[in-house]
Amino acid sequence: MTVSVERLKKRAEFLRVAGTRRKWVTQGLILQGAPRPGIKPDTEYAGENRLARVGFTVTKKVGKAVVRNRVRRRLRAVADQLMIEMALPGWDYVVIGRSQTIDREFEKLVDDMRFALRRIPDAKPSAVDNARFRKGRGSRSGTAPKAGDSVK
Repeated sequence: MTVSVERLKKRAEFLRVAGTRRKWVTQGLILQGAPRPGIKPDTEYAGENRLARVGFTVTKKVGKAVVRNRVRRRLRAVADQLMIEMALPGWDYVVIGRSQTIDREFEKLVDDMRFALRRIPDAKPSAVDNARFRKGRGSRSGTAPKAGDSVK
């Protein structure tokens, strides 16, 4: 089954995929995936619904701009090779580059992506990181305001 593949470009699309917390981590990359709202990915479609979308991101932790761009190019090459055959129609994917991506052999990156694409539909959502969603005053959480302090 072949699927046409387009790119994710808007930040909101990346955040929606990340918000599902469905991901698979391999040595060379991290793959996040989510079915698009309103589309049942496991049925046959015609036209635009047979579309899978993929986006790429590499953080500054990986390296400077030249390194990040090289990692992104390698991930795009892997995705172009595999997504047409293995991506599920109606799904959005985000591929996150890791520091190991730059030195990993290309064939191993292909194997990593193939493995992750097979596993992502059955992956259970990961646990919510409570530190990101806690309420309070940020760095001052855990300390009570002193007398005379005004709360803004």
